[in-house]
Amino acid sequence: MKIIPPKPFTIEASNRAVLLLHGFTGNTNDVKRLGRYLAERNYTVHAPLYKGHGGAPEALINTDPIEWWNSAVEGYDYLRSLGYDEIAVAGVSLGGIFSLRLGEERPTKAIVAMSAPAIAKSTDSLQNRIVDYAIKYKKLSGTYDEQNDSPSKVAQYVRMPSLEYLQGMINDTSSKLDTIQTPVHILRGLNDDDYYCQSADIIYNSVKSRIKSVKSFINSGHILTLDKEKELVFEEVYRFFESLKWND
Repeated sequence: MKIIPPKPFTIEASNRAVLLLHGFTGNTNDVKRLGRYLAERNYTVHAPLYKGHGGAPEALINTDPIEWWNSAVEGYDYLRSLGYDEIAVAGVSLGGIFSLRLGEERPTKAIVAMSAPAIAKSTDSLQNRIVDYAIKYKKLSGTYDEQNDSPSKVAQYVRMPSLEYLQGMINDTSSKLDTIQTPVHILRGLNDDDYYCQSADIIYNSVKSRIKSVKSFINSGHILTLDKEKELVFEEVYRFFESLKWND
């Protein structure tokens, strides 16, 4: 079976621009429906695809967190190059921490951090995500062999040593949250790991934004934009952006 790789996407609608960032081992499909929802309501949206993501697991493990971060920054710079002065950022999971990092380093209109980690997670947990990704890819491509593609065997050839660096990036971003003063809206799914639910509280208590809030979704897990309450999540993001004073 041929897999059609996901691509970055841009939908121009108005002077209000939103950068959408997907998660670790995810791709732009994670935020595509949210992007369409916002574009239909007169927001320009752009979602970059992190280097190595969306394709074969070998491509992913041959990249590193700095390259993923650079992909996010390039997405921001792309919107700037199109002439957008006011750029809000919304991200899921790793995209959430990247959204906050952009808020620390670049002018941002507002930030929506969904299921964002605020403290480093074990490399074993992250490594397991890559193993799951590799197995899922094999199944989708029709190359999965139940006998030879057990998690323990797949783990032997999809090792990713740079995951420790990713931990450092998360910790570094969290240590600078008190530099953020732009509006921040934090979303979490109560069916997600406690790690992410606790991270939401850490982010809320750390940012210095005068406008900041936390919203919990009772029946949702980690990828809020794809889960049971996704339509409510889309509406929540839209209402937050509508509450801001844009220069248009």
